[in-house]
Amino acid sequence: MDAFTDLTFFSLVVKQGSLAAAAQELGVTPSSVSKRLAALEQRLGVRLLHRTTRRIGLTPEGETYLVEGARVLEELETLERTVAGSRAQPKGLLRVSGTLGFGRRHLAPALSAFALRYPEVEVQLHLADKPINLVEQGFDLQVRFGELPDARLTARRLALNRRALLAAPAYLARAGEPATPRDLAQHACIFIREGDETFGTWHLSQGSRQETVKVRGPLSTNDGETALGWALAGHGILMRSLWDAAAHVRAGALQVVLPEWSLPSADIYAVFPTRSHLSAKTRALVDFLVEWFEQKPPGGDED
Repeated sequence: MDAFTDLTFFSLVVKQGSLAAAAQELGVTPSSVSKRLAALEQRLGVRLLHRTTRRIGLTPEGETYLVEGARVLEELETLERTVAGSRAQPKGLLRVSGTLGFGRRHLAPALSAFALRYPEVEVQLHLADKPINLVEQGFDLQVRFGELPDARLTARRLALNRRALLAAPAYLARAGEPATPRDLAQHACIFIREGDETFGTWHLSQGSRQETVKVRGPLSTNDGETALGWALAGHGILMRSLWDAAAHVRAGALQVVLPEWSLPSADIYAVFPTRSHLSAKTRALVDFLVEWFEQKPPGGDED
């Protein structure tokens, strides 16, 4: 018998509480169980159990063998589930969450291609203007921007995403161009609201310098494309992903404001609940999204 089989056998004997009960569970005679236990103790060179006709008790060595053996068996089971899961055919329901603009423009096409590759997976896509609670609401995966909100989650980065402050040349000609972050307080700024969170505080950095500015403006929305349209129309300064606005910057319709200052990154992540065993369907989608966004970098919509 190999060591793993012996561990399983010994755990069963202790769990049953007697050699007779263990024999009945295994479908063998009590003498067979007694002989196998004796052979195990002889192989290890220690006594594992104090035993009488009616009951058994663990020796110190037996207790160590039982406790540490249970850990080894659990690790082996986890390993085998992981290996088997990596080969398993992805199938079943997969609930995915994303933000409105990015979900429509980039996540939906990716899931369309994923569904063609894995026809046995049923995908439900939920788009919202604010992040959902992945664990409490029972989602398998979320595509989100920025840092993880919950230690119970694991993330894999799909793409880099850099923000910038942007304004139309017509607005800057009328209102002047800010020279420092503090000058932003005197400008009309366009806000993107994310749920009920507070907004209007912008954080900028330049090397070791950090600036936090409370800004104001007459226009706000929960839709990134609407906010971008307002900036193009000259209503004020907007914080937006450069991916989303790169074409407008190249065309001269928008200008980067305070280009020497950096804003908090908003890299794109696939986020899923932390588990010892990730399902084949979730693993397949994460790998697919990494491959998809490497080949087709998104336009950077982060609403």
